[in-house]
Amino acid sequence: MRTTMLNLRTGGDEVVLDLTRQCKSFVSGLGDGLLHVFVPHATAGLAIIETGAGSDDDLLAALADLLPADDRWRHRHGTRGHGRSHVMPAVVPPYATVPVDGGRLALGTWQSICLVDLNVDNADRSVRLDFLEG
Repeated sequence: MRTTMLNLRTGGDEVVLDLTRQCKSFVSGLGDGLLHVFVPHATAGLAIIETGAGSDDDLLAALADLLPADDRWRHRHGTRGHGRSHVMPAVVPPYATVPVDGGRLALGTWQSICLVDLNVDNADRSVRLDFLEG
C-alpha cells in the first residue's frame, strides 16, 4: 500500500473542491489497483460528480435545502447552523474508492473526485490517499 496526505485550505465559504488532478498524479505509473480517498474530519465528505458545468454549485444548493444553516441543530458551537456540517457526512460520505487501471483513474468522462466542505469555521483540511495494488 502507498499513502500520502493532501493538506488543503478550503477558505471561509462552502466549497466543492476538485481533487482529481492530485489523485491522478498520485496513482500515475502505479499499475492496477484501487485508490481509496478518505477525509479524516467530522464535517467534510467526498463526492464523485461533474464539476465546472454547475453541478458543484447544484450540490451545494441541494445540501442547503436538505441541511439548512439555521438554528434547528442540537450541535451548536461555531457559526449559525454549524451542526449541519456534522450531519453532512451521513449524506456525503467521508470516503470514495476508484479503480485504477494501468496507473490511470478509471473515472467516467465527466466524473471528478471532490472534497465537499460546508464547515466555514475550519479552513484547514486533510485528505488521505491510499493506493491498494490489485
